[in-house]
Amino acid sequence: MAALKLDPVPPSAEVLARKSGYRETVRIDFAGALAGEACVEVREMRIAGDNHYNTPRNPPYYLSVPGSIAELYLRKSVAAKLGEVNARLKPMGVEVYLFDAWRPQAIQRYFHDVWFPEWIVQRQPHLAGQSLIDEVEKYWAAPTAGENSPSPHSTGAALDLTLMFSDTRQPLFMGGIFDDLTEEAWTDGFEGKDVVSMSDEEARANRRLLYWVMTEAGFANNPTEWWHYSWGDQLWAKLGGHASAHYGGCNPTGRPDA
Repeated sequence: MAALKLDPVPPSAEVLARKSGYRETVRIDFAGALAGEACVEVREMRIAGDNHYNTPRNPPYYLSVPGSIAELYLRKSVAAKLGEVNARLKPMGVEVYLFDAWRPQAIQRYFHDVWFPEWIVQRQPHLAGQSLIDEVEKYWAAPTAGENSPSPHSTGAALDLTLMFSDTRQPLFMGGIFDDLTEEAWTDGFEGKDVVSMSDEEARANRRLLYWVMTEAGFANNPTEWWHYSWGDQLWAKLGGHASAHYGGCNPTGRPDA
């Protein structure tokens, strides 16, 4: 397992180019065996985590996001695969820790339409129109646009996570906070830079470990976010060359506004 820390991750720019158009071009197999699979609360399957958007102790936001939920829902098969990842990590004394899983559309709209565009414009006031949208959508997918184009987190197949030590629950250092939406957050953010400090070396090694243990379990990584992985959604299908996605949108809460 330690050898995974030595293997560089693929260049994020190349993966980002392959990601283009995944919601418009990838078919969802609504007749497939997994299409109607139920979601489970991952902590009931002994997978650790807390919903980052539901607590005000959530830098860089410091507010409980309107519409957020406390639960961490994933499709049953996706959660089972995380259990397999944990089994592989166990000899290292490490396990996964989730920040986010299934996400209500209220959260997607808030960050895609309001919070992140405002954050960008404050720092890059020259961006507007389609250029601003393009920058936003490097990190925040547009809210669901019909059943054939769900935002990844609305499918129950996408999740945000890190690694932590099982005994102390201390997170492994990844070189930046969750949702730090800049190029430093790209999965290869420590591959192309001069690594001159122990912190840089640790972040690079831990991102590699997370990347390889997840992708070798079948997950796909969003290349602009070291924390985002999915199995069975349209992004997974596009990056993995699969004929179709397993999952469309779902609503494990039963709330009509979710």
